[in-house]
Amino acid sequence: MGEPRYDARVFEPSGSSTVVVGMPRAKARDVYHSLLRASWWWTLAIIVASFLLANLGFAVLYLLSDGIANARPGSLADAFFFSVETMGTVGYGELYPKTPFAHLLMVAEVLCSLLFIATVTGLVFAKFSRPTARILFSRWALVTKMDGGPVLMFRVANARGNLVVAGEFQLVLIRTEKTKEGQTIYRMHDLPLTRPRVPTLTRTYLALHRIEEHSPLYGATPESIVRDEVQLVVALTGIDGTTSQTIYAGHDYLPEEVRFGVRFADMLSELPDGRLRADYTKFHELVPLP
Repeated sequence: MGEPRYDARVFEPSGSSTVVVGMPRAKARDVYHSLLRASWWWTLAIIVASFLLANLGFAVLYLLSDGIANARPGSLADAFFFSVETMGTVGYGELYPKTPFAHLLMVAEVLCSLLFIATVTGLVFAKFSRPTARILFSRWALVTKMDGGPVLMFRVANARGNLVVAGEFQLVLIRTEKTKEGQTIYRMHDLPLTRPRVPTLTRTYLALHRIEEHSPLYGATPESIVRDEVQLVVALTGIDGTTSQTIYAGHDYLPEEVRFGVRFADMLSELPDGRLRADYTKFHELVPLP
């Protein structure tokens, strides 16, 4: 038996599909970008955990120094809440520092608090202002017929409902090929679309590549795309009509996600008053060719 195949997606959010060795990475420098890419729930959880751990660390130092006036002897809770009052700069009540060392800890904690608040504020602002796209790609890419000739097609839709203007698509085929020297490499081939640019992306868009003699997909079969480890990579760039910022989205199709001899189900219909009705429950639905 041959070695098992492991397909690495190009647009893998976590990057876990590819095992990288030999490249030095400064993990501390990547924390900011990792938090920008992370979900809001994960980011907020890290912020809360960092705040609690920082206060717990200072609380232990306050407790060991016995430098808090009116605190119960050996009470970690009193030390923790005193640390929260210090980091939050809410002012002291019954608890206050009583020794020079406790005052030094207080100064250090206030400085850490300023840095923490500035960092969190910048991170939250960056996440709010970072343009994101909610672009929906069809689950399948199809090799089928249209207007009497073979084509490759896939569907794209704007799930946010706002305008994406000046949209531009790029489609690339990646497959394994042997060079004249016998070396196996992954080679990229551009697949020109019949209409790579769209003025606005509001409804669904059907992207088409005509499979002609010069196309890398000419003569392709379900068996050949598996053998050649074919991967289709789609990239979309455009301008968000609400924020006027550049957005991008991408998707890739592995060999098992390319279907032959079928077409997409019709999802647009006309209502009695003349308006169009888009049924997104049929966005991924396939039907046999007539």
